[in-house]
Amino acid sequence: MGARSHKPKSSLLSVLEDYAVITLGVFLYTFSWADMLIPNGIASGGLTGACTILNFATGIPVYLSYIVVNAMLILLGTLVLGKGFGFKTLFAIGLSTIGLDFLSGMEFLHVFFDNKLLLVVVAAIIESIGITFILARGGSTGGTDIVALIVNKFWPVSLGKVFLAVDLFIIASVLLIPGKTVEDMVYGYVAMVIFSVFVDWVLLGRNSTWQIMVFSDKYKEIADTVIHDLNRGVTALDAQGWYSGQSKKVLLIMVRKPELHTITRTVKEIDPRAFVTVSSASTVYGEGFDEMKTGINLKLKKKSDNVNNQTEEHPSDN
Repeated sequence: MGARSHKPKSSLLSVLEDYAVITLGVFLYTFSWADMLIPNGIASGGLTGACTILNFATGIPVYLSYIVVNAMLILLGTLVLGKGFGFKTLFAIGLSTIGLDFLSGMEFLHVFFDNKLLLVVVAAIIESIGITFILARGGSTGGTDIVALIVNKFWPVSLGKVFLAVDLFIIASVLLIPGKTVEDMVYGYVAMVIFSVFVDWVLLGRNSTWQIMVFSDKYKEIADTVIHDLNRGVTALDAQGWYSGQSKKVLLIMVRKPELHTITRTVKEIDPRAFVTVSSASTVYGEGFDEMKTGINLKLKKKSDNVNNQTEEHPSDN
């Protein structure tokens, strides 16, 4: 009989903690928009910025266009990326939609500063903190995240560059609205720059890969849990303690940054005395991680060549 996987006793508490942190992050994120930027006529980058500019131009509520566009992007992302989006992301998107609607109606929460630049800086910091909370617990607010992942699938362009290009276009489009000036555009870029610092620190790190090595006498229980409960691969390496001369097993686990906290927490729950090392891996190619990107044109050419080769090997009878 195989070893049974370990079910952490505090797993429910951990899940509740994750969703509580995501909820707090969504509140901060939507508050910065609904009660600070939008009431002051400021639009920054991202999908929320695009929906805000649409609101300035047409009067369509931000929350309405936000949920509609996100739904379309999720569908497109599923078709192109070939995978669904986690429930935490769907939860964050749904809660953000509610927050943008509810908080915008709470006019007594709207913040107005005499110094507009100060307001932009404070709003951008609050937004960044909120997004950090969401990303740290494996969630996402969708939007340009999905666009960047789609672009990154076919071209070796960093997510940061995609965000920069999209945000530059979105913020500049505010000039198309009558009454808006270059000053309004500059305020949007200030918010974008402040937020970008957090993007480089959190969001790009989210797509990075980390190598975990676990030294524990309970390696079998840890490996079974990682494979069956956390759906990650594990490699057991033979090792020998030089001082003790005893043979041991060392577990090698490759994970994305959002999974790092879950893996290390699980190891600690199973064996509080486990010795764990964590190091960053610049690039990992293979199933479940990155693939060699050659560009969409080369991929299509390769597919076409394969079809032609099959035709030559199996010519039609007609």
